[in-house]
Amino acid sequence: MESLQVILKATALLAALPLAFVVGCTDGSDATPGEASRPAREALPSWNDGAPKEAILEFVAAVTDEDGGDYVEPSERIAVFDNDGTLWVEQPIYTQISFMFDRVKELAPEHPEWQTTQPFQALLEGDMKTVAASGVKGIMEFAMATHAGMTAEEFTVRVNDWIATARHPKFDRLYTELVYQPQLELMAYLRENGFKVFIVSGGGIEFMRPWSERVYGVPPEQVVGSSVKTQFRMKDGKPVLVRIPELNFNDDKAGKPVGIYEHIGRRPILAFGNSDSDMQMIQYTNAGDGRRLGLFVHHTDGEHEYAYDRDSHVGTLDQVLDMAAENDWVIVDMKRDWKQVFPDE
Repeated sequence: MESLQVILKATALLAALPLAFVVGCTDGSDATPGEASRPAREALPSWNDGAPKEAILEFVAAVTDEDGGDYVEPSERIAVFDNDGTLWVEQPIYTQISFMFDRVKELAPEHPEWQTTQPFQALLEGDMKTVAASGVKGIMEFAMATHAGMTAEEFTVRVNDWIATARHPKFDRLYTELVYQPQLELMAYLRENGFKVFIVSGGGIEFMRPWSERVYGVPPEQVVGSSVKTQFRMKDGKPVLVRIPELNFNDDKAGKPVGIYEHIGRRPILAFGNSDSDMQMIQYTNAGDGRRLGLFVHHTDGEHEYAYDRDSHVGTLDQVLDMAAENDWVIVDMKRDWKQVFPDE
C-alpha cells in the first residue's frame, strides 16, 4: 500500500468525486411536506442513542428555539459536509482517482504514444509502483489528460456516464449506492429545521456537481470543491466554457475555509468531516460566535465498511483524535453510533 499512499496523497491536489438516494428536498432549507410533518422522535432513525446523536438533537433544538439564548436565524443556519469518507465510501482509493484511471484506459487507443510514455505506460501495464514514483507530476498528467481539454458540458457527460455504471471493487455496487444512510438522514433533518446544507470537499467541484442533487439532495450551487481553470471561448460560432489543464483551486485542508468564504459567504454553524484534512474547516466553523457543532466520522466498522484511522493512506484520522476532547469535537464512531452504514442493508 505504500505506493498507493503516494498516489493518493498526490491526488489531494486534484479533488475527488456519486446517483442513488435523494433524501429531503433539493433547494436549500425547504423540506418536503412528509419531512416537515415527521415527529421529532423519528429523527435520525439509523443513529443509535448515544452522545453524538444527543449532541446533534440538542444543538438543533437550541439554535431553532426562538425563545432561547442560542437561537440562530434561518439565514445563518449553514451546515457543511465533507464528501469522501463523510458522506460516502472513500476506500480503497478515492472515487475520482478510479474515474481518472478508467478514463486513461478508455482514451488509450486514441493515444498510442502512451504505450511508451510514462507514467501512462505504467498505468496501462498495471505497474502501480512506477505510477507512484511519478509523484505529483505524474498524477497531474493523468488529471489533465482526463479532466481538461474539453468543454464543461462534455466533461459533465463523461462523469455522468461513468458514475452510472462504475462499481466498487469490494462491494460490487455502484459507488452512488455506497452513501451513508445516517448522513442522508442527518442532512434531511437539518433541512427540516431550516438549515441550508453544503458539500465542501477536496474533490473536484465539476466531478461532484453532476450527481450531488440526485444523490444527496444538494444542488450544484451548494457544492464547493477543487477545480481546474476554465475559459470562455467561441466554438463553431457558439459560446462555450473550456476546461484548461491548470489547477485553479485546491479545496483541501486550509483551502476549505477559503472555499467556504469565497463560495458560501457565511460561516457555518455545523461542520462534519472524517479526517485530519477536514480539521481546518471544523476549526473555522467553531471559531464563530454563538453555538457551534463540529463532528468527525471515525471509521470503525470493518464488517460493514472499513476500519481505519491513524495509519490509513486514505482519510487519515490522527491529529483529530488527539485534539477532539480539548476542542469539543464530536467523534462519531461508525460501529457504535450507527445502526447501519449503507441504504438497504
